Amino acid sequence: MAELSPFTRFGRASLTTKTTISAAGHDAQCFPRLQIHKAIPGCVETSLKIEQSNTNRVGTAHGGLILSLTDTLGSLVVASKGQYMTGVSTDIGTSFVRPAGRAGDVLHAKTVLTGMGKQLAYTRTDFTDAQGQLVAYGYHTKYIGKSSAHANNVKLSEDGEKVLEGEDVD
Repeated sequence: MAELSPFTRFGRASLTTKTTISAAGHDAQCFPRLQIHKAIPGCVETSLKIEQSNTNRVGTAHGGLILSLTDTLGSLVVASKGQYMTGVSTDIGTSFVRPAGRAGDVLHAKTVLTGMGKQLAYTRTDFTDAQGQLVAYGYHTKYIGKSSAHANNVKLSEDGEKVLEGEDVD
């Protein structure tokens, strides 16, 4: 069973529709089967079965898939801290270590929030194959200045198990 914080239970819609994965948006079209295995404040672990449409001309996972996942997962990890709006990207990049797999293989990702202030949030995503080998890593910087004080933000305990300031997650 996946380890899901109250934010994930409360904010499942936020993690899948309100934040970055709009039903009609880019993410839902590019990786509709993204699986969230763990979501606690500051850490999101996911996996995605690579589809034929995610491959390049030589049959391996396209770099654009990994860069796009870096973008989306960076937003999800910012959302995991209770952010209703996750800001806008200011810098993003990916380094490719080895081929990430072929159609049918599962790509795993662990995204962590490496820093978050009043204006900027910094994330890192490590992508691994089924054997746990690092295949790529990405970084994502987001401007969160205007979203950090949004009225719908939720304040969570560090472990994500308690909503602070009287918020109810049920």
